[in-house]
Amino acid sequence: MQTRNTYRALLASALAVVLLVAPAAYAQDQQAGQQDSSAQAQGQQDREPLETFKVDVNIVNVFFNAKTKKGLLVPNLTKDDFEIFEDGKPQTIKYFSAESNQPLTLGMLIDTSGSQAAVLRMEQEVGAQFLRQVLREKDLAFLMSFDVNVELLQDYTNGGEDLRAGLRRTRINTGGGHSGIPGMGGGPIPTGNPRGTLLHDAVFLAADEKLKSEVGRKAMIVLTDGMDQGSRMSLRDAIEASHRSDAMVYVLLIADEDMYARASMGYTGDGDMKKLAEETGGRLIRVGSDEKKLREAFEQISNELRSQYSIGYTPTNQKKDGAFRKVELKAKNDDIKVQVRKGYFAPNAD
Repeated sequence: MQTRNTYRALLASALAVVLLVAPAAYAQDQQAGQQDSSAQAQGQQDREPLETFKVDVNIVNVFFNAKTKKGLLVPNLTKDDFEIFEDGKPQTIKYFSAESNQPLTLGMLIDTSGSQAAVLRMEQEVGAQFLRQVLREKDLAFLMSFDVNVELLQDYTNGGEDLRAGLRRTRINTGGGHSGIPGMGGGPIPTGNPRGTLLHDAVFLAADEKLKSEVGRKAMIVLTDGMDQGSRMSLRDAIEASHRSDAMVYVLLIADEDMYARASMGYTGDGDMKKLAEETGGRLIRVGSDEKKLREAFEQISNELRSQYSIGYTPTNQKKDGAFRKVELKAKNDDIKVQVRKGYFAPNAD
């Protein structure tokens, strides 16, 4: 536990470095950027303060999608169509609504390790189009890349051009590292790992250091082959951080499994990524290296993020013990499948 806490502090400090003001050489740019930051801060204040699967005093809010067995979204449902359980005990639904217009905070994480060299340009183009289409006036997004380092390419913004520019700054990195000013498209978050694909660390950082402090609906989209190498945080750490930040995770699996077979390498990324996505209320979508499938995947995610319902209840268990509470949401109609996260962490007494 001490090692994990030490590394957690290192990661937090490292990300803080990325967000720090660059030295005097960049002072002029920083002065101009302060006006944009003020505008962004005002925009965040204007965002509706509805928590996403967050225990707020006595209320737990749960965002979810309802689908047919064929995967089609089901509109026009009411609270009477559902029942909800916490740790196996039925709960009384107090609030219910469709949340298509609630502000969205989105993080896009892109794998820039060597295995993604053939698909990076496709991800840059299609990802930029998706962000431009899905983000509305009160929404915010940030970009991170991960390889042997984890790098914040673009901090929170609603600007399509800023996000496009951030995506253009992604580069395949197989161990040589980046150079430049942290957070300006060149400087990585130092990890002490000489090689690898720091997938778990990236998800942990995005959840714990970015999304955790935000309100409203929150999601991560991770473009990767699902293979982690060198992370100090485990898959369980990444999932726990996602739960604590109340963020669902979508994984676009961009993997050439035949390549792993030809290289006599075992491929296990799909199982880990499915667990990450499903436990947090998101979904794993297999893309391979097919641009059409990538576009379709982004369209599906966009539709799901804009077709969510919200249920609120007062948990019968009022203990503030920091424990994980398992939540099960069921549709009374067996033909409807609910896509929802598996639970939440109760607050601590302090």
